[in-house]
Amino acid sequence: MANLTNNRLNIVATEAQITAAKNSLVQFDAQFPFLIGLTVEEKTTLPAINVDNKIFTEDAINAAVNNMDMLPGYLSVSGVQTDMKLFNQLDELVPMVRKQLEKLEDTRFLAGSEAYTTALMIYKLFGAAAESGIPGADAIVAQLRERFTSNGNTPNNPPVNPNP
Repeated sequence: MANLTNNRLNIVATEAQITAAKNSLVQFDAQFPFLIGLTVEEKTTLPAINVDNKIFTEDAINAAVNNMDMLPGYLSVSGVQTDMKLFNQLDELVPMVRKQLEKLEDTRFLAGSEAYTTALMIYKLFGAAAESGIPGADAIVAQLRERFTSNGNTPNNPPVNPNP
């Protein structure tokens, strides 16, 4: 919707695009039924792997594989190998998914910002129309003004509050 404001977006996704994206996400979930969600507490208390301790972890696994006779039988070396392999596999996907999520969120944010900015401009234009005595503009200004008073929020750029 090109108009008086700086509008970087002027597009709507088709229903087919939205449906295809939703279906792709359902397929993604189906491909990885083992994905879990951690609690906030788990995320803060579980040890996290990083570049430095990933190398340590790989070295420890290699040492365990090559010296299994030195470790107790109850230690599952294959289990830790499986965990590390899954970590590496998901480590390939996370940046790709994160990039797409960031673009999705940024585009959504910009679309909302552009709509809200234009809505504020529309409100001000109706305010000017009301001040000029254009019939019906007072009612529109009063209705739009209610949106600010009813939810307790004030817009980023306070609109002109014409005296109806």
